[in-house]
Amino acid sequence: MPSWGDRPQAGAVFLNPALLAAVQASAARAYERESGGRLIVWPLSFIIAPLVLHRPTRQALPSSVRTHLSSWVSEHPVLVAGLPARTSSLLPAIREGMRFGIRHRMLAVEHGAVRGLLGGAGRSDGELAELLRAAALAGRWMTRTDNPSTVFALLGMRP
Repeated sequence: MPSWGDRPQAGAVFLNPALLAAVQASAARAYERESGGRLIVWPLSFIIAPLVLHRPTRQALPSSVRTHLSSWVSEHPVLVAGLPARTSSLLPAIREGMRFGIRHRMLAVEHGAVRGLLGGAGRSDGELAELLRAAALAGRWMTRTDNPSTVFALLGMRP
């Protein structure tokens, strides 16, 4: 990752480690609650940011976890087609956010899975609250598919 002074301002805002760690923590916490205590596996945690930071994808996410991932994928082929490239381009920032989250006790890694240690959205509002809500929804949504490899396959990616 380039140093902070060398990053474009817009990229520095949306790809800052604290925001990415909060997004990951929100998803991981929601996943754990929805799954009855299971933690989100490490590879799945890398899908969350590309789903919620990209505004058109975030706005197209279902309003509840009752919508099956395969149904959503078939209804949004253009968004899904861009997801692998977005994920690839975001990997350095996601890793930086994960390291930040671990270092600042927002995230913990346990046996190849991620635990979110950050509380709820709290008093956040505006786009931050929207991002955290979407991340929580995505985390809950990931619990509906039994095998993480199925999620990757449906989204046209591999772990």
